[in-house]
Amino acid sequence: MPPPLAYDAPRCVRCKTRYCNSTCQHDHWRRGHKQIYKKIHRGGNAEQYHAENKYKAAVAVAVEACAEDTKGQTCYICTEALHWKKNEGLVRGCACRGTAGFAHVSCLMEQPKILVAEGEENNLDDKAWNARWDRWQVCGLCEQQYHGFVACALGWACWKTYVGRPEGDFARSAAITELGNELSGVGNHENALAVDEARLSMLRRIGASEENMLVVQGNLAMTYEALGRLGHAILIKRDVYLGRVKLNGEGNAQTLLAANNYALSLCKQNAFEEAKLLMQKCLPAARRLLGESDETTLRNRLYYAEALYRDDCATLDDLREAVTTLEGTEQIGRRVFGGAHPTTVWIGTSLRKSREALRARETPPTSA
Repeated sequence: MPPPLAYDAPRCVRCKTRYCNSTCQHDHWRRGHKQIYKKIHRGGNAEQYHAENKYKAAVAVAVEACAEDTKGQTCYICTEALHWKKNEGLVRGCACRGTAGFAHVSCLMEQPKILVAEGEENNLDDKAWNARWDRWQVCGLCEQQYHGFVACALGWACWKTYVGRPEGDFARSAAITELGNELSGVGNHENALAVDEARLSMLRRIGASEENMLVVQGNLAMTYEALGRLGHAILIKRDVYLGRVKLNGEGNAQTLLAANNYALSLCKQNAFEEAKLLMQKCLPAARRLLGESDETTLRNRLYYAEALYRDDCATLDDLREAVTTLEGTEQIGRRVFGGAHPTTVWIGTSLRKSREALRARETPPTSA
């Protein structure tokens, strides 16, 4: 199947299937495009058809991944174990615990669809609209972000909901960003890269705002990093951070998030001193603006501690500070997100490694 997001490529004038080039298009028609044209057309043309199929596959993966956790539970929205119409199983991929938070992806996606539609109908301002859009990412019960395969399934749900809109439509633009983020979240970085590059190309074509360009550049940098292309990633993250400072100022949530992303790349490139100074600069603003329990603040403390203990030049005091910082950070992470959340797991792993580094430095070498 030709790439569904290659917006600059040629496409079939009837079902809107997009192709790599004219050779690919002619080859596909020769091998049987006419036979599947009607099915694609009924599915809303190629992009909608592709999005629907990918959504169904993502839901199946999420249900299977959550199967052990959801045994004997019912959906908190429709109160059924299996979805009444789609025979769909349950998932839970947030910070809910106990018997809370079990739902069908199809039920979860109806909530943001309705909220966003109401926001558009009532012409709400950006802040109110964004709060409604966040329900594509955030559980309405625990108010924490979805993660893993559940978040990926909701990413495809979001994209299939708005893919039929014009290129310049804000919801469609936000949906493709959402999809790219969630594909990266489950390690599908090659497809995420295709999404991010298509998104950036589209924004340049329609003359998008600096805000939107920075969002997509940040996503693209993280995808490059996940694919091992660290040189590309760190340059883009630096530009995004400086762009955020210029656009939003240093005491801004998006600037603090960009700083964290830049610090992570610096640590991966062993530029620990620069990462430490950046996190020291940003932590007071994160605490004041977002609070101690916010994930951005927790990651700020995490990256600061990693810059301390991973540095070969770290002093004994540096190692002790790293352990103390991570111990407090892990306590907050477990209380707010639970022990299974990816950020909590990451903090716990860093805490174990920092303690090992401290013990190795404190324990005197033994003679033979």
